[in-house]
Amino acid sequence: MNIGELSRLSGASARSIRHYEKAGLLVSSRRSNGYREFGPEAVLRVQHIARMIRLGFSLEEIATFSPCMFRSESAVICPDALAAHQEKLADIERQIAELESRRARLIETLSHAAPASIPWRRVASAKRG
Repeated sequence: MNIGELSRLSGASARSIRHYEKAGLLVSSRRSNGYREFGPEAVLRVQHIARMIRLGFSLEEIATFSPCMFRSESAVICPDALAAHQEKLADIERQIAELESRRARLIETLSHAAPASIPWRRVASAKRG
């Protein structure tokens, strides 16, 4: 199939598909006219790559995953990649904790420096409640 058909079937843009290929995550052959040709397995592979990106993994991280991550149609985590998923979750939780800490410090600073009529107070209060 050509890149347009792969895009349509996988839901990924042609630009993303080219990016995945450049990163070594996707392989194509070339037709005599120079156009890319992808096999039917590329649809599932592109969908898996996009799902992992939505989970927060970089293309470099995805490239280190075991090939078993791309063999199943389910969202079940391959045992070989379980540790990577657990590490990513821990990293995200650390980022959330840091952001919450920064937010609290900023609210504290503003509460001492800004009058009560400033809109940030209403926004901050609404987000807490």
